[in-house]
Amino acid sequence: MTSPSATHRDAFGADPDGVWSAPGRVNLIGEHTDYNAGLVLPIALRQRTVAAVTVRDDDLLRLHSVQAGETVEVPLGEVGPGRPQGWTAYVAGVLWALREAGHAVRGMDVTVDSDVPLGAGLSSSAALECAVGAAASDLFDLGLLDDDAARARLADACVRAENEVAGAATGGMDQSAALLCREGSALLLDCRDGATEHVPFDLAAAGHVLLVTDTRAAHALNDGQYEKRRRACERAAAELGVDTLRDVPADGLEEALARLSDDELRRRARHVVTEIARVRQAVTALRDGDLAEVGRLFAASHASLRDDYEVSCEELDVSVEAATGAGALGARMTGGGFGGSSIALLPEDAVDDAVAAVRAAFAARGWDEPRCFAVTPGPPAARDA
Repeated sequence: MTSPSATHRDAFGADPDGVWSAPGRVNLIGEHTDYNAGLVLPIALRQRTVAAVTVRDDDLLRLHSVQAGETVEVPLGEVGPGRPQGWTAYVAGVLWALREAGHAVRGMDVTVDSDVPLGAGLSSSAALECAVGAAASDLFDLGLLDDDAARARLADACVRAENEVAGAATGGMDQSAALLCREGSALLLDCRDGATEHVPFDLAAAGHVLLVTDTRAAHALNDGQYEKRRRACERAAAELGVDTLRDVPADGLEEALARLSDDELRRRARHVVTEIARVRQAVTALRDGDLAEVGRLFAASHASLRDDYEVSCEELDVSVEAATGAGALGARMTGGGFGGSSIALLPEDAVDDAVAAVRAAFAARGWDEPRCFAVTPGPPAARDA
């Protein structure tokens, strides 16, 4: 990225009041469980979205995006559910949600840049929301970065922006990861009560690597498929007479499935209940240093997402199969699915072979070359300058 302050000066003719950034995320395991009040286990990435911001004296939001190559003006009074559309919704929506929560925020000039891959399922949208939210918190003295409880409230505002303004019916994992994760750890987040626990995640000490493959397959969460899965989970919970599928115990799963009215609901519910159990098992395995078990859980998670939840795609499946064949202990799609990225748990000496295998598998099918890179847990959203 170029200097955010210099880019801001070029766009708006003045130095910013400050620069803030927020990370993308990789979810180790616990997919499509957040909106079912379940458990998730993300890490924050080193890749970040940066927001250089100047406060205005009016209610005009002026936005410049390096990636979009454009400058857009949005009057805050015109922001609401479904308005505006496109990438500006993720910025304007945060200020709208903060106002809805009772915070006094005004217009801003905002310049955004990012090295979080767009459309890769690594939560570039939440990184954008949380970078802007962090800036608003500091610039308007909202105190929403003061501690984890305050950061959770900011995450809630960012979720509301994504759900209501941008129109993506996601859960809260991505925003919580961007604001609550810690360097060197995975975040065990209970999406029912917001409880958090930091689980040490240092693969390098064990001679292993977490490899991300950005398949470059198109990925979007506001095209209706994500919401369709969410509604199916809500119907299944209603038929079972529980608030959410989190309330279905793993040892009572088969009895619960027998009570559901159709096979689609059975498959969706089976994924959610078994995936929540896999998160618990993965935390235990990480604490025990049992990476072979973590790998097995990755593989089981991917199979469940592919077969029961039906959110994988050919590119994700091929990347998982190629990495596994080249020595990965396990691999799985990560994120919402329908494109995006996969992750693989690999011994350090198998990384080059895995990257070569994935690239060869894509080339054999005539697909664009995927982007492969190792990741380690980074810090949460914060002021940079």
